[in-house]
Amino acid sequence: MRVALRGLAMVGLLAGGGAGTARALEVKISAQALERTLRAQLFNGPEGRYYMRGDASSPCYVYAEQPKVSFQNDRVVVHVHTRARLGTALKGACLGVTLTTDADVSFVPEAEGESVGFRDARIERLSESRELNFLLVPFLSRKLPSQMKVDAATTMGKLLSQSVASTGYVLTLGSLKLHSMTVDHDALVVDVDAALGVE
Repeated sequence: MRVALRGLAMVGLLAGGGAGTARALEVKISAQALERTLRAQLFNGPEGRYYMRGDASSPCYVYAEQPKVSFQNDRVVVHVHTRARLGTALKGACLGVTLTTDADVSFVPEAEGESVGFRDARIERLSESRELNFLLVPFLSRKLPSQMKVDAATTMGKLLSQSVASTGYVLTLGSLKLHSMTVDHDALVVDVDAALGVE
């Protein structure tokens, strides 16, 4: 994430020292940052897969992989590749059909306390298999947005805790309040008020 300080608020804090009052910040979150969050929190199984049915050793399974995050108009779009072996397991084999498809879902970003959340899931593309879609729809509309959530306060706190090595100052986050969130071309722009302390 890139953090841009409006009105050189950081310079004022550094010059004054001590605790600062709440200042306006603009946090820009790239599609790649959201993608890394999704991979770390959800697609962290063997070979970067998330299994909706079965596991890596199951003859019959359904999994999603290769998540790609992009922005389109005012929405965050997630594209996943899915593979499925649907049928009955018999003697270590799956008697049934093998399906490979791509699926897309989009969300509207929304402030959830100190976190960047997502609402209004809209499935943009599904498979032609009703059985596969029975598993894909709840995964796309509920599981994905809950795992993409970014705790802005925790993330900024961690970034600031490393500031002493690069600036010589100990920066701490006293409070954080998220205001608006908008998709602006290649970034999710979050306007926040933050109180920073400098030692």
